[in-house]
Amino acid sequence: MSHGFFIFQNEFPSSVLKLFDNFFPDKDYAMELNASKTALIFPGQGSQVVGMGQDLASAYPIARATYVHANMVLDAPISDISWDGPEDLLNDTYNTQPALLVHSVAALKIFKEMMPDFRPKYVAGHSLGELSALVAAGALDFPEALSLTRRRGELMKLAGKEKPGGMVAILGLDTTVVESICEKANVGDERVQIANDNCPGQIVVSGAGGALRRLIDIANAAGARKVVPLMVSIAAHSYLMAHAQEAFNEAVDGAKLRDPMIPIIGNVTAKPLKYTRDIEED
Repeated sequence: MSHGFFIFQNEFPSSVLKLFDNFFPDKDYAMELNASKTALIFPGQGSQVVGMGQDLASAYPIARATYVHANMVLDAPISDISWDGPEDLLNDTYNTQPALLVHSVAALKIFKEMMPDFRPKYVAGHSLGELSALVAAGALDFPEALSLTRRRGELMKLAGKEKPGGMVAILGLDTTVVESICEKANVGDERVQIANDNCPGQIVVSGAGGALRRLIDIANAAGARKVVPLMVSIAAHSYLMAHAQEAFNEAVDGAKLRDPMIPIIGNVTAKPLKYTRDIEED
């Protein structure tokens, strides 16, 4: 997603036409946005692209202020990395994660400035995007979320250096078939596993590089509609991240979380998270 978050609803009010025209200049949104049927969904790693957020910062002062604030919190030019790259620098998980959070929060702030009384039914985020969802739900302040995201990226980068790997999206095969393909691709210590069951027919696999290369060939031979290596520098949501997970749990324990004002759909359970303890467990 190149503009910060998805609005999971097909109806939009005239008060956000300017915002949506900036996001989607070729679309026409003319109907009312129903809060009781709306969820804001924030993207995770793999959705980054050089230049993301630059158009928002140029058009909306609140977005530019969000980037200035982020640069100060991180003591690093995350705006320059987001807008100018180069691509390999942005795709480094150490930078990817805070860059996506800042972009999402910038888009969120524009939306809230235009619709201050609008409260969606739910918020959610894909993997890293759940931290953006925590900000949207009022469960975590932006600076704290930014620091937590930077720590997450730092830990995952370190784990990726110690145990290199990657991720691949498989389209057009069901879960049982992909599980079987993973088993066939696993050899010795080189293993892969299902990392994200995004929706029927779209599954992301994560793990060691050698096993991923074998998996790509096997998946293509099994009739996958498409097999896409993701633009990430680590094997997220796999056994290779175990050490990073332990250290990140400690960081989460030290974060100043609050009960969310809007229920968050959790990544693990896909159920609404309504209290701080639910967020910590998820």
